[in-house]
Amino acid sequence: MERVVLYTRQHENSFYELKNKGVITNKEIYVRLHMGDIAPYFMEKYRTFVKMAEEIVPRPQGIEYPIWCSISKRNCLKPVEKELVYEIEVPKDEIIYFDSGKWDLVLNNLYIPKDEDDAIDYRKEIKSLGVKDEFNFIDGKYRGKFPEIEKKIKDSWIRIFDIDRWSDFTVQANIWQIKKEWVRRIIRPGESI
Repeated sequence: MERVVLYTRQHENSFYELKNKGVITNKEIYVRLHMGDIAPYFMEKYRTFVKMAEEIVPRPQGIEYPIWCSISKRNCLKPVEKELVYEIEVPKDEIIYFDSGKWDLVLNNLYIPKDEDDAIDYRKEIKSLGVKDEFNFIDGKYRGKFPEIEKKIKDSWIRIFDIDRWSDFTVQANIWQIKKEWVRRIIRPGESI
């Protein structure tokens, strides 16, 4: 079975979960604490991500949210106070790769085009509606006025899993859990990755 090395920064308390349960999982309360003031907005998008991701790699029973990972040590978050970085070796079939640039489009309620031609066609379509910008269909002033465009936008979000260009800086990974046997190394603040 092919394995892939990933990196993920987690709260130091995750070590106790790993030690006592043999696995680290992500829970809504952890996400809410991490996201702070923007948690209510982010959770809506994150639930959408979960629904799409579990179509690619089924979500194990009892697991709420995936764990975000970097595909390279060059671009991973570094360990900081109260947080550790796990270097893990994960079976390839348990990894959900996605394009972080496209994820930013989801966070901004924007359409993800298939390609440049599709992007041009989409801009023409919204311009023909008399709309001057793309930002207000889901939460803004056009909300509810163009349901076919809202649907088109939301249906396009699955494209975050279409990797057009493989890059350490745009491709990220999600996994549903970190198993103890996957952990190669734990990097603490002050230690180099």
